[in-house]
Amino acid sequence: MYSEDIDNSAAIERGGDDVYSRPVRAGKRTYFFDVKATKGNDYYLTITESKRRIEKDGRFAYDKHKIFLYKEDFEKFSQGLEEVISYIKERCPVVEKTEDDSRSSAGREESAPFSNVDFEEL
Repeated sequence: MYSEDIDNSAAIERGGDDVYSRPVRAGKRTYFFDVKATKGNDYYLTITESKRRIEKDGRFAYDKHKIFLYKEDFEKFSQGLEEVISYIKERCPVVEKTEDDSRSSAGREESAPFSNVDFEEL
């Protein structure tokens, strides 16, 4: 993304019509894959990471980070993503947890039940 894209991204986001959305909940984070349309009916993708945190006064707030991905970059982006995911999987394979592992981790932050995200607050 070029600096001029960063400057224009907020304007594009405000003007983009929602076409399709797919939220993916992953632990404490939710990822939103949103297809938007420009006024010229050209599609682009926004990827938003949303993480809930607790304010000092006890209220919930959300940290959000957004990436704009344009269709001319899809191929290179997906190739790069596949490459780094393969690299990680080869070097740090996922280890399945047994029932005993789950009991021993009870009470830890990772084992806390998932709480629903209020999408109206995002």
